[in-house]
Amino acid sequence: MCGIHGVVALQRPKQFPEQWLDLMGDVTAHRGPDDSGTYLADNIALGMRRLSVIDIAGGQQPISNEDGSLVLVCNGEIYNYRELRAQLADNYNFKTQSDVEVILALYQQYGVDCLSHLNGMFAFALWDKNRQQLLIARDRLGIKPLYLCQHDGFLAFSTESKAILALPGINAEVCPEALEQYLQLGYVPAPYSMFKGIQKLEVASYLLINDKGIQQQQYWQPDFTQAEQLSEQNWTRQIRTQLESSVAMQMVSDVPIGAFLSGGVDSSAIVALMSKHSKGPVQTYAIGFDTGDAGNFYNELPYARAVAEQFGTEHREILVKPDVVSLLPKLLWHMDEPIADSAFITTYLVSEFAHKEVTVILSGVGGDELFGGYRRYLGEHYLQKYRRLPTWLRQKLLVPLAGKLPSDRHSRLLNTLRLTKAFIQSAELDDAERYQRYMQVFSQQQTGQLLYSNISQNIIKQRYQNSHASEGLWRMFDTDRQSQLPDDLLLLTDKMTMATSLECRVPFLDHKLVELAVKIPQSLTMKNGRLKHLLKESLSDILPASILDRPKRGFGAPLGAWLKQELAAMLRLFVNRETVEQRGLLNWAIIEQTLSQHFSQQEDHTDHLLALMNLEIWCRLYLDKQSAEHISETIRTSL
Repeated sequence: MCGIHGVVALQRPKQFPEQWLDLMGDVTAHRGPDDSGTYLADNIALGMRRLSVIDIAGGQQPISNEDGSLVLVCNGEIYNYRELRAQLADNYNFKTQSDVEVILALYQQYGVDCLSHLNGMFAFALWDKNRQQLLIARDRLGIKPLYLCQHDGFLAFSTESKAILALPGINAEVCPEALEQYLQLGYVPAPYSMFKGIQKLEVASYLLINDKGIQQQQYWQPDFTQAEQLSEQNWTRQIRTQLESSVAMQMVSDVPIGAFLSGGVDSSAIVALMSKHSKGPVQTYAIGFDTGDAGNFYNELPYARAVAEQFGTEHREILVKPDVVSLLPKLLWHMDEPIADSAFITTYLVSEFAHKEVTVILSGVGGDELFGGYRRYLGEHYLQKYRRLPTWLRQKLLVPLAGKLPSDRHSRLLNTLRLTKAFIQSAELDDAERYQRYMQVFSQQQTGQLLYSNISQNIIKQRYQNSHASEGLWRMFDTDRQSQLPDDLLLLTDKMTMATSLECRVPFLDHKLVELAVKIPQSLTMKNGRLKHLLKESLSDILPASILDRPKRGFGAPLGAWLKQELAAMLRLFVNRETVEQRGLLNWAIIEQTLSQHFSQQEDHTDHLLALMNLEIWCRLYLDKQSAEHISETIRTSL
């Protein structure tokens, strides 16, 4: 695991100063505190910062093949490297025990098709000296990020966009299209980044750069064709077998390893299966909140303790208070872009806590998207039954009643009412519009008002409409897999764990498990309205019903309650008329209305206000070039 960066000439011949690699590497030193390396030649410069996990002594990068004609920098892990080494050993002389060296051997034998053989999380750049060709690729699910920028006759790439900004002549400017999407979604979807001129390489894609130009291609797409009719028992057996195989494969490490444990189905499944394959007690880490009723709603520590006790883990917990928000500037600097998902705060805190004892951590991220864990999926499940109600009943009674329901989410009852309200208000929309409504922060109309413009594009709606899946529920799963999963959940997971030099692995996102999951019949995905039915059945022999069927809670912080109480003054520091008008990006009148509705309890605008506050903090960091510590001190004075 590491951070990679480099530049390749588009107008040749060209040589690059080594100082450029130093500048890029210095910015991403947190990703690789153990080692660094560079490679420079005509038309190419490659660099890396390494966090040693496998073959600690011999796994330095850049790494080359025997004659030096192929050179690689790679961020990530190749989980099937032992199997591949055995297959390739007759035709390739391996120099190290490093997992990523198999990429060189595969490329030497298969060319670009090497990607189809890899099982892992990765973003890499491979220079073919003889062909004067650079292959840049990203893993199938987007677990590892990669940013690109064309500028002044060259293309720069890096694991983090801030490294590209370190290069001469590349300045931080807001990308208008990214800002539109961010306000609507609370995160920035690929191919955009928040910086004008810098893009994200999309999931399961590669770039091929040579004298013919730049070719971009998607190399993988799950097949949604339904499998032959299988019994429920057969499905659960296959799911369990593949998940257990993924966990065992991802436990390979030459350094201490542990697991995040919330006590939810996904993290509990990972811990249970790790315990089965571990020689000693699994190290587990959980986070809770030391703050009032709202904190209790988000607090999952009792469930985590129950799972830890059942499997005899060495369990550690951290409690946090509202004052942790003074870390926001530091965390947003690491994120490279604003985000309205409070999980980035909790992920950083529990990662920092775990890194004191382990270097690798396993997470349950991805289970909800694969097996149907979000409550919005229930809306799709019950939609046709709801639409069979008389039109007059829906439109004259239920819709007006729904409008009177609260939008607060900080108790189980209030959250249920909030979701019921969202379901009824969107039930009459077409499929794509309804999905867009479920996922939005600011609506398309509100975003247009905020930006004084007409917003014509909603990338989420487009992806839903273009999905290869045929059924509505699977279209939601597929669009989540392409958007929210890589550009929100996986991005924050990568950036926040690597901010603490902790490598995070996600066994649910083994591509073979994904390919299996997309073939599950919709009738079994949510049998009798039970979320993640098949996954839960596959785990029923190792996890108790109290864990399998407990109410779902997100891995976030109680920011809505905090912003109304302890953090109200802090919010006003960043979201006020003077600041908004001086920044010149957004319409204060719309923001003022949002604040008024939130503080008068008319609406719960937690996501909206978090999006606005984090946008302003990000602007101060990257546009105004204020230090994270300076902004943090400003926050601390308000608490």
